[in-house]
Amino acid sequence: MSVNSPSTMSDSSAAVPHVSEIAIPPLLGASVAELGVWVQQQGQPAYRGKQIHDWIYNQGARSLSEISVLPKQWRSQIAEVPVGRSTEHFRSQARDGTVKYLLKLADGEIVETVGIPNFKWGKNVPTGDASNLDRLTVCVSTQVGCPMACDFCATGKGGFKRNLTRAEIVDQVLTVQEDFKERVSNIVFMGMGEPLLNVNHVLGAIHCLNKDVGIGQRNLTVSTVGIRDRIRQFAQHHLQVTLAVSLHAPNQRLRQQLIPSANSYPIGDLMAECREYVEITGRRITFEYVLLAGVNDLPEHAAELARLLRGFQNHVNLIPYNPINEVDYQRPESDRINAFVQILQQQHITVSVRYSRGLEADAACGQLRVNKS
Repeated sequence: MSVNSPSTMSDSSAAVPHVSEIAIPPLLGASVAELGVWVQQQGQPAYRGKQIHDWIYNQGARSLSEISVLPKQWRSQIAEVPVGRSTEHFRSQARDGTVKYLLKLADGEIVETVGIPNFKWGKNVPTGDASNLDRLTVCVSTQVGCPMACDFCATGKGGFKRNLTRAEIVDQVLTVQEDFKERVSNIVFMGMGEPLLNVNHVLGAIHCLNKDVGIGQRNLTVSTVGIRDRIRQFAQHHLQVTLAVSLHAPNQRLRQQLIPSANSYPIGDLMAECREYVEITGRRITFEYVLLAGVNDLPEHAAELARLLRGFQNHVNLIPYNPINEVDYQRPESDRINAFVQILQQQHITVSVRYSRGLEADAACGQLRVNKS
């Protein structure tokens, strides 16, 4: 459903005699107001929209025929109107409780999403025990595959298929929430795909997740490898989300080696746009930096990175490399990681190390891929 054009849903007649012949977008992703307009176009009172909204977002309805508060005759007329939920194709769970889902979409494409629980008393919690769950994060995908082809990332190795819709992005969050039977607290747009190449649907999903699912914008993180002019455009929306830029190198030569798209977007231009983002939004940027042994983890790389980031609000998130089969990069030893951290700290750069969850389930950062098997 278009945010501004709910009238595209159907005509204004009370009956929908040939609904299966009408191209109707999924209802998932629509607001109370949009659903209210739509039900009135079907000859129903506006409050029916609020009922549908509650059943879709809070009660897990996957079809309109499940919504028992709707009139029976009308339910039968609209039974084929899609809610927009995927089906689970595959599910794997790591020892730390992280769950990777392969979700089958309406056209048969497969997309991955990851549920990442954080527990109050550490990671060693029995499988399925959510009694001491402190935080539930969902890593959502925004595209089927990814066109960026970063050398160390499994997702880009499988190529790009298409963008995900607003409904398909929101569905991932609801899927995890229903499986864990817990409210999702945080969302990171760090799954398959480049969010800023699908910005309209990503923006729609952000507003839906905030207003309709009830997750605060400050608990959302949008990750990008850096697309020319898109960070500046994203800033104009004045969202309270965290922007994470996948940097992975302190200079243009090395970045081009790791990220092919950097060939047409010099690192100096990227940094200028990042500084402008901070000026416009007043929010700091997180720079993601995957540490590859002997490639970008040397002391001189840390010193060069510190010089690059000096002078504006930012935070460096170091991610020790998570292995994939296609390439032979290695994760640095702990002493090399610690030395990198110390150099950044000495230069007054805020830094943290993120050891990815779900490693043995191929659910960690950089391991997501399109796989129908």
